[in-house]
Amino acid sequence: MNYVAAENLTKSYGIKVLFENISFNINEGDKIAIVAKNGSGKSTLLKILMGKEIADSGNVIINKDIQVVLFDQEIDFDSNLTVDEFMMTLDSAPIAALKNYHKSLHSTDNDFIEKALAEMEVHKAWDLENEMKQILSQLKITNLDAKMGTLSGGQIKRVALAKLLTETRAEHRHTLLIMDEPTNHLDVEMVEWLENYLNKAKITLLLVTHDRYFLDSVCDIIWEMEDKNLYFHNGSYATYLENKMIREDNTNATIDKANNLYRKELEWMRRQPKARTTKSKSRIDAFYETEKVAKTDTRKQGLELDFEMKRLGNKILELKNIDKSFGDKVLFKDFSYQFQRGEKIGIVGKNGAGKSTLLNIIQGFEKADKGEIETGETISFGYFSQKGLTYKEDERVIDFIKEIAEFYPLANGKSLSASQFLRLFLFDDQSQYSPISKLSGGEKRRLHLMYILYQNPNFLIFDEPTNDLDLPTLTVLENFLQMFQGSLIIVSHDRYFMDRIVDHILAFEGDGKIKDFVGNFSEYREAKSREESLEKNTVQKQEAVKENTSAPTQAQNSTKKKKLSFKEQRELELIEKEMPELEAQRGKILDQLNNEADYEKISKLSADLETVSEKLETHEMRWLELQEILGEA
Repeated sequence: MNYVAAENLTKSYGIKVLFENISFNINEGDKIAIVAKNGSGKSTLLKILMGKEIADSGNVIINKDIQVVLFDQEIDFDSNLTVDEFMMTLDSAPIAALKNYHKSLHSTDNDFIEKALAEMEVHKAWDLENEMKQILSQLKITNLDAKMGTLSGGQIKRVALAKLLTETRAEHRHTLLIMDEPTNHLDVEMVEWLENYLNKAKITLLLVTHDRYFLDSVCDIIWEMEDKNLYFHNGSYATYLENKMIREDNTNATIDKANNLYRKELEWMRRQPKARTTKSKSRIDAFYETEKVAKTDTRKQGLELDFEMKRLGNKILELKNIDKSFGDKVLFKDFSYQFQRGEKIGIVGKNGAGKSTLLNIIQGFEKADKGEIETGETISFGYFSQKGLTYKEDERVIDFIKEIAEFYPLANGKSLSASQFLRLFLFDDQSQYSPISKLSGGEKRRLHLMYILYQNPNFLIFDEPTNDLDLPTLTVLENFLQMFQGSLIIVSHDRYFMDRIVDHILAFEGDGKIKDFVGNFSEYREAKSREESLEKNTVQKQEAVKENTSAPTQAQNSTKKKKLSFKEQRELELIEKEMPELEAQRGKILDQLNNEADYEKISKLSADLETVSEKLETHEMRWLELQEILGEA
């Protein structure tokens, strides 16, 4: 089934053309990742598919039988709503049925109650609320009564992600799920859970992500946006890189041929008299076409450079018996570590475990509760935080970098100009002379990163550097850091990035414990998994020994409690609410009968008594059945 058909789409902003005459199809079951440099038009393309932007030219046809849902970087919400209320603002029939069912629990209108129960059956909504809470729990959102306005930016994005996943679960129809950087603000456990969820879900997916392990796990088609074009790759991220390299090699071979021809034709052009024949006119036209190809700049300047880093002394950085707590929460206790020259350390752990706090203590932004910090005299920190750049609205990119220095020193005595260094980090000439305020969010992150590196520090500290960076920029950054001779600390949830860069892990494992592990991130995860598996096996063996010694009888096992289904649990709650009300109603009728002498009124009250008594008896019988299921009868 075809979901989306796009033909010859073109979109520009001013003189900048994002993409030109691109065409594509999205079919049922496709799981597609979009890879592109920031500012290439990824987010714009997603907005065109959502109807939030209009292409300059071309057509987009979306199948009328599908729904399109978007997880965006910008979240709209009412800050006064609780998390639970925000989740229930979903516009879908199953959610509407669930809302009516909740209302029916406080109603005495039997018709409304029966209608609400029927809607729950029709829309298969009995398990929806449980699943919604499970998704929120997996994303570490447990307080459903918290106001949206009190949540952190990361928590708001996780609630919005839970709402989106609930929406795709609630709608039992064809869905195209569009996700723009869904793994930002998720820790590793959340990312792995989301991978499994999307793999199992029967959905069609269009995804923008910088997380290459996540991309490989979830998607099997890659769309590459580059130089205003759209290229298609079937397979893994490695396949995409291989295809891209082959295409660029072929393009460069064509350019080399054009350069050779251009030199010959240029010589001919210079020898030509002013009065030219028709025959020479066609050759002149061909010359200009050849010139255009010959001057195409496709080769990206590499990072095979010998950078001159500021000298590191013998003393780098040493932490001695550091303690830090917030109230009753212990972040780390009696932690000591001596950093070495050239050491590349990754810091991992759940959100809120204390990773950023440790970075702040190292740099003197916060004080430890206890302990000493000794920093070498030659240390020059370069800190890439999540706060973003501070700049003047009308300041140009090139001027912003030149404020630090005109040139970046190389070890061979030469240097790179500010413009050349910008080009290394994928800022072309047009971007360099653009106001910073006109850059996309990802481009600003890239400039912030470059700003830190251009200051030539010898101790780099990166707090979630990969958020909002595109894959081409990440590749450049990884190449830079692999050659970096100074010390490096990285806090990141990007498993691929950590595996490429770090050789040592400090893992925040909770309760103030920081584990020192030599190896990359995947090696740490494997060791952690083996450790957890061993602990689980030990617990199971201990439980098995207990069971054998206690030897429960068959009768004891038969009375073991069973779990009610969601529908039965709701039914039990409703019965337990209505039974006291029916008993009170029955008692009131009996009092009226005892004091009534009119025959007609006695007849009516007797009929009412019979109806109420029958309903009460039915409720009592059903209550006993449900209690029997629980094993309490």
